[in-house]
Amino acid sequence: MSHAFDRTRRSGAFHSRRRQIVLGAVTVLLHLIAFDWFSGQLGLPQQVAMHAEPPMQAELISEAPQPAPATQPPPQPKLDLPPLPELDPEPVEVAAPPPPQPPQPEPAAPGDATGAPGDIGAQVADQAGAAGAQSPGQAGAGTGAPAGAQAQAAASAAPAEPAASAKPAQEVRRYKVDLPPSSEITLNVARVDANGTRWSGEESLAWQLGPAANYRIQLEAGISVVFTRVNLLTVTSEGTVGDDGFNPNLMTEKRRGRALTATHFNRGDGTVTFSSSQAKYPLTPGTQDKASVTLQLVAIARADPKQLSGNIDIFVGEDRDASVFSFTVAGQEQIDTPMGRIATWHLVRPPKPGSYNSRLDLWLAPSYGWLPVQIRNLEASGAVTTQTARKIEPKNAGNS
Repeated sequence: MSHAFDRTRRSGAFHSRRRQIVLGAVTVLLHLIAFDWFSGQLGLPQQVAMHAEPPMQAELISEAPQPAPATQPPPQPKLDLPPLPELDPEPVEVAAPPPPQPPQPEPAAPGDATGAPGDIGAQVADQAGAAGAQSPGQAGAGTGAPAGAQAQAAASAAPAEPAASAKPAQEVRRYKVDLPPSSEITLNVARVDANGTRWSGEESLAWQLGPAANYRIQLEAGISVVFTRVNLLTVTSEGTVGDDGFNPNLMTEKRRGRALTATHFNRGDGTVTFSSSQAKYPLTPGTQDKASVTLQLVAIARADPKQLSGNIDIFVGEDRDASVFSFTVAGQEQIDTPMGRIATWHLVRPPKPGSYNSRLDLWLAPSYGWLPVQIRNLEASGAVTTQTARKIEPKNAGNS
């Protein structure tokens, strides 16, 4: 009995151990299967994500671009201009005509400014305050005799006292010229006084070449007051044209509220005289007046830009005196105007002790037939007048 019980117990233990071994093997196998399945599930989202997203692109940048400094100007386009002429190693010296002998010319009135069109800024400013204080009706009114009568009287009047004798004319530099065709330039005028006061206005420079080798130039400048325009200055030049360019016979100047003055270029006796002074100068070839001098520079540049070398000296008769204007080329520049950005040649007339205290700058544009597209006058006081071309229109030539 006991023997049979022992055998039964050993058989049950064997079967129990075998079941444990089988269960262990099955458990291990199930773990292996589960691990393999779970590993596959872990890798699936990564693969799906990699296929779902677009491929990344990379670019190698050696150095991040740096923004340009705020103060650095944009690069200027290349100027399409004729080359600057080589400066003469020994610029031609042009001696000014001898000064007038006693009696001396009357001194200019305080605030007067003389010279080329750019010098009119002070003349306009002298009268702008008075014009602005008047009503529109008063601003348009003149004083004294009608302008036509004043012009006739000034043109025919001789100096009150005999003028001093002029000495013989001296040899001066001569230029080839190509006169600009009849046109009108309208310019915006902006002035800043020495004390910071600002003025604005408009100027027109018009000229006509007549069929009988004659010409007429008219320069007008004024300011806007309320709803009207007040003309403050009118300068006219009349004469003939020839191998020397413009040959003035008569220049008249009328400032608002002042008497008209006249400058006579006497071809008969070869003198320059003035209705407002007793000065007298020899009339040299190429002599200009304050209305024609700018256009004479244009004619010189049109004929041959190489003539703009060294000093460009022009003897200029003004309203009561005369002197040699000496210009030099400062360089080539692009300037902004109401007509756009324009390539120019920049000419400068620096102050000349004993003659004029202001600096005059002219910007001539080859693309516009060398006409002036900007004029600036810097006075000794620090006041600056800038005239910038707004419009250039050709005119039909006709009798002056």
